[in-house]
Amino acid sequence: MAQVNPYLVFNGNCEEAFLFYQSVFGGEFPYMGKFKDMPTDENCPPISEEEADRVMHVSLPIGDTVLMGSDSTAQSGAVTVGNNISVSINTASRAEADTIFNGLAVGGNAFMPMTNTFWGAYFGMLVDKFGINWMVNFDENPSV
Repeated sequence: MAQVNPYLVFNGNCEEAFLFYQSVFGGEFPYMGKFKDMPTDENCPPISEEEADRVMHVSLPIGDTVLMGSDSTAQSGAVTVGNNISVSINTASRAEADTIFNGLAVGGNAFMPMTNTFWGAYFGMLVDKFGINWMVNFDENPSV
């Protein structure tokens, strides 16, 4: 297993929050993408104008950990304290991603099955039987 990271979700103020975290921890954002940058297809429905400038994904390395985040959308629903953090698992292989995802999904809700994404990863999301949010990711061609 490559790395475990916290993933925070916000109701429209992700960029503000991450600029604050950057002011505290220092460092640079390797990536900050907005929903308007996302391609639309059958797997990614069009985003509303209101949500276009929300953060789709941002990452901020802090030591050996990467703090990650995004904003919610109408499709994902509003977040509340308690469901606004996920554990993100970056795996070393597709097989490991499937094993971990399928194991965590037992008795839970695999609401986004493992699939190839437009950003080049094999990715899925679920809530386990204990109510914990998980993201499982394998990068075919890691950029870092």
